[in-house]
Amino acid sequence: MRIVIAGGHGQIALRLERLLAARGDEAVGIIRNPQQSQDLTDAGAEPAVLDLESATVEQAAEVLRGADAAVFAAGAGPNSGTARKDTVDRDAAVLFADAAEAAGVRRFLVVSAMGADPDHAGDEVFDVYLRAKGAADAAVRARTALDWTILRPGMLTTDAGTGQVLLAASTGRGPIPRDDVAATLVELLDTPATAGLTLEAISGGKPITVAVKDIAGN
Repeated sequence: MRIVIAGGHGQIALRLERLLAARGDEAVGIIRNPQQSQDLTDAGAEPAVLDLESATVEQAAEVLRGADAAVFAAGAGPNSGTARKDTVDRDAAVLFADAAEAAGVRRFLVVSAMGADPDHAGDEVFDVYLRAKGAADAAVRARTALDWTILRPGMLTTDAGTGQVLLAASTGRGPIPRDDVAATLVELLDTPATAGLTLEAISGGKPITVAVKDIAGN
């Protein structure tokens, strides 16, 4: 498969790119900073330099054409202000979905956040972030031209992955290694029957392959 990943230099994206490359898939990571290209090449991915905050739908669609799936894993980052929560976490996600539609790429995965809600109250930066992610999720879920799956991981850690998760519509709070988030994304890409699902994921006791197959069966 050819999979295009927005936010290609992010911690989850780099892990995803390594997993995809290791099994022979073609991973393309969209990055804003060309100086990050070598990191993607080292991960086995093809870098595509494009700033999704300023790009047009057509520019993003050019990168997506010919892809089998798209993954939105971009984020403004913990040190960004409220404005970039809207321009990256919300607006760039919507633009990427528009571009996927324009390029005819139906399979569309979103790395969201637990608690994302377009109606989330509050004025702190994290409140704005949860609203932005919630608005982006709602915009993606409204599209009939995309076979979307939204993944909302719990508290992300740098611990080594265990290969076991709890995956459900609602899991409750809990941590999850980024390794396991990336591995879950691979399984979701391989399981078209998860289209139309919004899922939470935390560390658990079920192998990722089994967890994804079980949730697809539900």
